[in-house]
Amino acid sequence: MHEAAGALADQLVSYTKDPDPELTLVVVHNGGKRNEALLKTFKAAGAAVDDCPRISSAGDRIAFLRNEVRHAGGRITPDAATALLEAVGNDLRNLSAAASQLVSDFGGVVDADAVARFHRGQAEVTGFTVAERVLVGDSAGSIEMLRWALDRGVAHVLIADALADGVRTAARVASLNTTNTGELARQLKLPPWKVKKAQSQARGWTIDALQQAIGVAAELNADVKGAAASADYALERAVRRIVAVRAAGVAGRGERLRPGR
Repeated sequence: MHEAAGALADQLVSYTKDPDPELTLVVVHNGGKRNEALLKTFKAAGAAVDDCPRISSAGDRIAFLRNEVRHAGGRITPDAATALLEAVGNDLRNLSAAASQLVSDFGGVVDADAVARFHRGQAEVTGFTVAERVLVGDSAGSIEMLRWALDRGVAHVLIADALADGVRTAARVASLNTTNTGELARQLKLPPWKVKKAQSQARGWTIDALQQAIGVAAELNADVKGAAASADYALERAVRRIVAVRAAGVAGRGERLRPGR
């Protein structure tokens, strides 16, 4: 509910006035200010409310996970609970689903080997994780991180924004005639840690290649906002294109540096 746009919010308000008696509608609100009025509308219409206190600490998530396994009729070893939390991440719905699936697959007892068998992966992949792999030219790693990010539910726009930010920052760093991190940070008005990371990511890039990559990122921005039929495909295509642009720039620079050229 807290992410509902105007048109959807209006439809939800209308629904409260004439609900379907054979339908149970479940809406979730994260407790923030956004769409708080919509939440009050549902309460005023007589909706049942289940308060779910936020689980924020690792210890609370481990306890939640153990309870989910117990409710599914199984038990989980302490090392397996820790491993599953590290592998799946902090989303409680994903943890609950993983717990019940493991109990079903392993006959009730879940140990660390069971977790390792089914949940080797990246728990907290973000758009910036994808961008880091792209900028260093890691084609296979980029696609792997992208698919993990999409599987984890990272928004297409956030991945596209991270790619654009990474390429632009690398280009800004590479365009200035200094390698002094402090000086770059002052000129670009960026924190030193970000400049240092951008310097590392800019290695292997030519200015021409970075300009092309900026163009790809701009196209991607439009694609993930509705221009493309498939945002998933648009992201993968852009990732492959940017990696290829970098590789072509490296190859071209090598040709120019050969003796006699």
